[in-house]
Amino acid sequence: MPDIEIYTKSWCPYCHKAKALLRARGLPFEEIDVTTDGAREREMFDRSGRRTVPEIFFDGRLIGGHDDIVNLEASGGLDTLVTSGRQAA
Repeated sequence: MPDIEIYTKSWCPYCHKAKALLRARGLPFEEIDVTTDGAREREMFDRSGRRTVPEIFFDGRLIGGHDDIVNLEASGGLDTLVTSGRQAA
């Protein structure tokens, strides 16, 4: 199983949708809420180069945001990421 991290803000509807997709797929993830944590938000920017949330990482690799993970799911790419994470474990 890949190590999944998702940077979020509490008020963000796209964060809620991305987390719901991961939960529906049964994929555990670490949520990093940057709503009031400037240091973690800077960390997110340093890792992704982006200031928007959500920012989603699989095994330390940036997947992108909500639209990116939805597109991965629709194309079957999410299955590929999950499978490759299982093979590495």
